[in-house]
Amino acid sequence: MDSAQQQSWKQAAAEAAAGLVENGMVLGLGTGTTAALFVAALGRRVQQEGLRISGIATSQHTGDLARSLNIPLTTFAEHTELDLTVDGADEVELGTLFLIKGHGGALLREKIVAAASKRMVVIADETKLVEHLGKQTVPVEVVQFGWQVTESRLKKLGAKTSMRLTSGGEPMITDNGNYIVDCDFGILQNPKETAHHLDHVIGAVEHGLFLGIASQVIVAGPAGVKTLQRAAAAK
Repeated sequence: MDSAQQQSWKQAAAEAAAGLVENGMVLGLGTGTTAALFVAALGRRVQQEGLRISGIATSQHTGDLARSLNIPLTTFAEHTELDLTVDGADEVELGTLFLIKGHGGALLREKIVAAASKRMVVIADETKLVEHLGKQTVPVEVVQFGWQVTESRLKKLGAKTSMRLTSGGEPMITDNGNYIVDCDFGILQNPKETAHHLDHVIGAVEHGLFLGIASQVIVAGPAGVKTLQRAAAAK
């Protein structure tokens, strides 16, 4: 895969998503390389068109980027329901639009923001589309206290686990002060069952299976940009 070509696909998807934004909207602003392109496109609309919007960032990094582009930020204290969240994904399952997210380290805030939104639109290049989730690991955010116990519970669910580390070899700490344990379950034939088990692991704060949350995926590839709708049976 040519990285420049993939970058152009991400850019096309981000621009298409920015076109969905209307005056007065309260937005969830995702985290990651593709989401950053959306925030940049949004910033251009704010500057060039005087677009009036506000956003809730899913990470400190996204918040810093939004502020640098003069995108007004708000809080859940002011808005408990958002009009639209736009974010990327590590994997998108065709048909269901089930997602694996969190390889950028912001899965907890991303899920809180997405769940508070009337609509979540995912932007991706076509390399993120899969028949079944599981080629990528499932990130699980865990509290620091007793993380070894939490990791052992994840292993009992059948996961091959690895602590997310920084370039210096130390455990990566999320914006929420937690660790991330990446879990390799292999191909997920029943993502809902896996998510159910992860929901009940003591010490796990949140996991990267986003099921029934995304309503649309804007995906770009060699044939251009297209929009995928979630199958009705996958809600």
